[in-house]
Amino acid sequence: MAISLSACAGTSTPASDSSSGSVDAKTATSAADFGGLSDLVAAANKEGQLNVITLPPSWANYGKIIEGFEKKYPKIKINSANPDGSSADEVSAAKAQKGQTTAPDVFDLGTAVLQQNLDLLAPYKVKNWADIPSDFKDADGKWYYDYTGLMSVGYDSSVIKTAPKKIGDLLGADYKGKVAIKGDPTQANEAASAVYLAALQSGGSADDIQPGIDFFGKLKQAGNFLAVTPTQATVASGETPVVIQWSYNNLAWGAAGGSAGNANFKTVVLPGTALGSYYNQAINIDAPHPAAARLWEEWIYSPEVQNLYLASGAYPATLTAMEANKTVDTKVLATVGAAPKNFVQLTADQATKAATLLTAKWASAVG
Repeated sequence: MAISLSACAGTSTPASDSSSGSVDAKTATSAADFGGLSDLVAAANKEGQLNVITLPPSWANYGKIIEGFEKKYPKIKINSANPDGSSADEVSAAKAQKGQTTAPDVFDLGTAVLQQNLDLLAPYKVKNWADIPSDFKDADGKWYYDYTGLMSVGYDSSVIKTAPKKIGDLLGADYKGKVAIKGDPTQANEAASAVYLAALQSGGSADDIQPGIDFFGKLKQAGNFLAVTPTQATVASGETPVVIQWSYNNLAWGAAGGSAGNANFKTVVLPGTALGSYYNQAINIDAPHPAAARLWEEWIYSPEVQNLYLASGAYPATLTAMEANKTVDTKVLATVGAAPKNFVQLTADQATKAATLLTAKWASAVG
């Protein structure tokens, strides 16, 4: 199915005072604990900064999301670290920079990494908590889904003349030295999801991703696997002409990227079983700017930002509620199309099991 959517070393100086009146922002579990949203804004303004991490501007419209937050809350400066990093990098930064003003305040994590680091997360429930489906969030508020896409193949149509129709097509001679994924699957959820897709397309399942590892071993043996982490720039230059990644990212790197994109870069969701994976929002339990972190989550789950996710081709967690409440951008939804009803998403247990297998088998398969 072809897709055509519209676009998505610190110091140890003490952090800002994290309390607002008698409220300790680090332990606040809702805006009501501050006295209401306006009091949360006041506390966040007092802190004056927010640290985000691994949020590329072209990923799920994060460039516009960050810009919108700073416009709405001009007294808060966003510090965006390591935009091309992985979920594992987020966790490493939180641990290495604990107690420093540079530590991440908030996370956007893949499920496998999230489940291995639940002790790093602070419970917090946004004002429209009820709009997030119960199976899309932790009951105590430690994490909540934010958006999903479908795993897809992006290809430079000036180089690859015929769109791939199945994963096995990527083993052909036309793809020699051309197929890239977003980093190390043992570290990055998006790269791991490329392996999961290959497994689903090669006789495996969410409970058995070994066929996906085997596929990439064959891709390596054929000389088709390109050991370069792709970026929008490498796609624009032609260095990485084929990329397996989330649909909203492939789309953002094509014509939707404007002058920074590659007008010849097309996106295909392969026929057969589709793979999706919601990412998870969470607050660092040791956030140096805890009020701003909580205000960020309120911003993320506002209809304004959920519509920005949608405009990038990423389906937001509150979409069903937004349709019912008539807060969804109907023009964008009509362009993007309804959210997929049936796709495979690994459960927390499946993702943990898959991550263990990848850690044990990936290096030998593609080494």
